[in-house]
Amino acid sequence: MTISKILNFLHGLSFDDLPSDVKHQAWRCLLDLCGVAAAGSGTELSRIIRDHAANHFGAGSGPAVRMLFDGRPVSPAGAALAGGMTIDSVDAHDGYPAAKGHAGAAVLPALLALAEDPDDRACMGAAEFMTSLVIGYELAIRAGVTLHATVPDYHTSGAWVAVACAGLGARRLKLDHERSRHALGIAEYHGPRSQMMRCIDHPTMLKDGAGWGAMAGISAAYLAADGFTGAPAITLEAEEAAGHWLDLGTRWLMLDQYFKPYPVCRWAQPATEAALDLRKAHDLKASDIDHVEVVSFHEASRLATREPADTEAAQYSLPFPLAAALVHGELEPAQIDGAALKDPETLRLSKGMVLREDDDYNARFPAERLAHVTLHLKDGTALTSAPSAGRGNAENPLGDDKIHAKFERYTACCLSPPSAIELAGAIKATSEGFGSASRLLKAMTASPSTQNYTAAI
Repeated sequence: MTISKILNFLHGLSFDDLPSDVKHQAWRCLLDLCGVAAAGSGTELSRIIRDHAANHFGAGSGPAVRMLFDGRPVSPAGAALAGGMTIDSVDAHDGYPAAKGHAGAAVLPALLALAEDPDDRACMGAAEFMTSLVIGYELAIRAGVTLHATVPDYHTSGAWVAVACAGLGARRLKLDHERSRHALGIAEYHGPRSQMMRCIDHPTMLKDGAGWGAMAGISAAYLAADGFTGAPAITLEAEEAAGHWLDLGTRWLMLDQYFKPYPVCRWAQPATEAALDLRKAHDLKASDIDHVEVVSFHEASRLATREPADTEAAQYSLPFPLAAALVHGELEPAQIDGAALKDPETLRLSKGMVLREDDDYNARFPAERLAHVTLHLKDGTALTSAPSAGRGNAENPLGDDKIHAKFERYTACCLSPPSAIELAGAIKATSEGFGSASRLLKAMTASPSTQNYTAAI
């Protein structure tokens, strides 16, 4: 049975079972997520949700864990909620194309919420932490691909990451197979099947549901531990789902993750990359450009906000970040928030941008996200790029040096240099699987009084 295979993988996998390339990818994912989390901790979204968790998700008589880049103690469910939404607040985290979403933004905060033993407060071992991170990615990605293949509506990542987070809770709480099965079923049922395209069309702080999915998953594990029932999880146990789980443990889907070079929706990144390439190749300035024409797939054309009022709207836009990239020659968090949202040259190009969709690009989505760009210059010249997929996919990956450089840029705005160095060292030490994960937890949950906090974006 498929569910037996999944449960054996969930409870039986060890660090020694992981191939070396999977261990290396897990380090890359952890480093990238921690950098994005640090940047996210300075957003208004993160401040609101962390205050909410502190005020409404107290630990009570259960275990208390510290919130990501905050330090205040809350329940594991509250910590998962706040951590997931903090990472999700800057749309620069990794993703999986066929799942049309993001596993790590929920898996990591759920894992952090479980990393201290609920009974004796002993910290999780480093090898177990990294093994669990891999398990979380593999379960989440497959649940996401299965959901999209079997359900017509496009749900946020929270809908399927909840299942993986429940699995991590079941492993940490050492639930037997029957209670683990119920945990997975509870999480699938209560995972937030929220409407992704609504948030694309009307961007707000709701984002991709990572925090709510992490919270639902952690809660599901604790409910199952207490005897609450909820099996089966259809995306794991239905006959039509079986094909997506056959190679679990032999084919590692996290190796096909993409990493984002820019802090905006992945759908906007191929066009942004193409525009930046043209700018560099022809030594252009924004003032040389009359208007921009973008040809991409349908979903990308829905990222149509041209005058974003806040960073959420800017992150779920195609015209604005592309225009900002042409103005500044780069696209960093600072270009999609604050005073940058009122930059007149960026707004000129954003408001004048032409968006079109292409039937071939539509047919190739979501496995491929393609775009090409034409820059119409003021002198009448038209410069057209080749089709672009954007950097960071498995076939054109960001190198380790690029991932580390991104980490350094994203941590610089919210962590003091010594804190950022310590965090990078803790990530590396934990990824090697020796000792405990206590150093990493300490670096990731330090209270604001120990950090050099400024607005991240």
